[in-house]
Amino acid sequence: MERSPGRSRRRRRRSRPVLGGALAVATAAALTVTGLVGTAQAADVNNAKNAGFESGLANWTCSGGSGAAVSSPVRSGTSALKATPAGQDNAKCSQSVKVKPNSTYALGSWVQGGYAYLGVSGTGTTDVSTWTPGSSSWTRLSTSFTTGANTTSVTVYTHGWYGQAAYFTDDVEVTGPDGGGGEEPGPVIPAAPAGLTAGATTTSSVALSWNAVSGATGYKVYRNGVQATTSTGTSATVAGLAADTAYQFSVSATNAAGESVKSAAISARTAKEGTGPGPGPAVPKHAVTGYWQNFNNGAAVQRLTDVPADYDIIAVSFADATPTQGQVTFNLDTAGLNGYTDAQFRADIKTKQAQGKNVIISIGGELGTVRVDNDASATAFADSVYALMQDYGFNGVDIDLENGLNATYMTKALRQLSAKAGSGLVITMAPQTIDMQSTSGEYFKTALNIKDILTVVNMQYYNSGSMLGCDGKVYSQGSVDFLTALACIQLEGGLAPSQVGIGVPASTRGAGSGYVSPSTVNAALDCLTKGTNCGSFKPSKTYPSLRGAMTWSTNWDATAGFAWSKAVGPHVRSLP
Repeated sequence: MERSPGRSRRRRRRSRPVLGGALAVATAAALTVTGLVGTAQAADVNNAKNAGFESGLANWTCSGGSGAAVSSPVRSGTSALKATPAGQDNAKCSQSVKVKPNSTYALGSWVQGGYAYLGVSGTGTTDVSTWTPGSSSWTRLSTSFTTGANTTSVTVYTHGWYGQAAYFTDDVEVTGPDGGGGEEPGPVIPAAPAGLTAGATTTSSVALSWNAVSGATGYKVYRNGVQATTSTGTSATVAGLAADTAYQFSVSATNAAGESVKSAAISARTAKEGTGPGPGPAVPKHAVTGYWQNFNNGAAVQRLTDVPADYDIIAVSFADATPTQGQVTFNLDTAGLNGYTDAQFRADIKTKQAQGKNVIISIGGELGTVRVDNDASATAFADSVYALMQDYGFNGVDIDLENGLNATYMTKALRQLSAKAGSGLVITMAPQTIDMQSTSGEYFKTALNIKDILTVVNMQYYNSGSMLGCDGKVYSQGSVDFLTALACIQLEGGLAPSQVGIGVPASTRGAGSGYVSPSTVNAALDCLTKGTNCGSFKPSKTYPSLRGAMTWSTNWDATAGFAWSKAVGPHVRSLP
């Protein structure tokens, strides 16, 4: 979902930027043919300094303050580089590396996130680069270069691409003859972790987090002096505990040199039985979902109680990521919402629920950076979302991750959340059109993996461009055929009709492209449920139990005089 009004964001794969791409391919091919790419000799060293960013940005310079050392995600150790393009700055980070003349070096790094380039300049021969258009997991970039007769140093760099998402880099390598600095010293036993705190608790688990320790590659977590679990990040959840019981926890840091002394111990108590949030109102057979904005982007500012009764599910947008990977929190934008207080917000949640509405917390959005791609982050996600449900009374969660989703670990996270919250949990999803073109996509796989606990998938039929329908034909956004032919993919791909909704902007200002009139939405609903009011595409059968429709957002709907909800809400309720 978009925070900025009117911003055009095509969802299909973009054409690749020209800069560096053709040169990298041609150079790599030439080097391979001439035999310059080879295995590093035994005496070769990594000439890059602070290659894993364990010492922050030491030895590195990033343009426009675009770079920072972060603790998540990391490929190894405790830190990685995050660099964020902005405006005309492509977030270039570079380092001067000492090399030997007339020598061949292997250049490599691991990257994740948006467009990422790796290259070298000042070689005295042919400068090289390589790149990837982005990935949701760590991907290796590699190439090689040969120095000139008088070259004693080169500039190694990485950068992103204009207008694209932030990229992450870790474990840079410039492997070849020692240019004068040699390899960095080997690891030493790390210091004891500081900042150990307890987070969300359940009747059988306690979530813990602590500060990263320089040089650590892992951590051991102790319960009452006995090792309970390990972690490669700065958080862990200790499970298998007794309800309403106090425990002592401590943590140590480890690496190849050994284990640190334990941190100072803290005490935490598990929750009492029966203290979790109870089941919320039942979601109607046919339902309307609306996203409520916890920020002011030019749309009408609302309290939750300003959301019309036509909305059955209200998705509070958005939760915020914390420094702990997978963990989320919520911060009400009181200033942006004209002084709307936390106490008023909490009271309004209860008011809407008393009216039979479900209020859920949405994770992600256009700018969301929540990553769930390992066991620890899956547990952190489940624990933190459940903690928000306990704290605010949310009835469930919406998954709107537009910057990558890992089906394996998001499935684990939602299964863990379901086990904590029980059968009343509401789970909605808002994938982009490209995410639901095939059952092999990560979003589609996640939806099918949790089909037994999933409430509804409200795909975003906008900011998309043209897409394939279930009949193999190409349809352009903004038409009834686009809505029906793409919904058909989900309906025939394994989701129950009650788990499929149509997501559209509430007004022309609600998205960059793809707005359709409420009458078009209603026609698509009729086509799918009754076989009437179809365009050129008509499904081979009808789906009377189709769940309904969704819009971004209740605020943009208010800005347009609630034209969307006044038309679509009653129509959804009239479906068979």
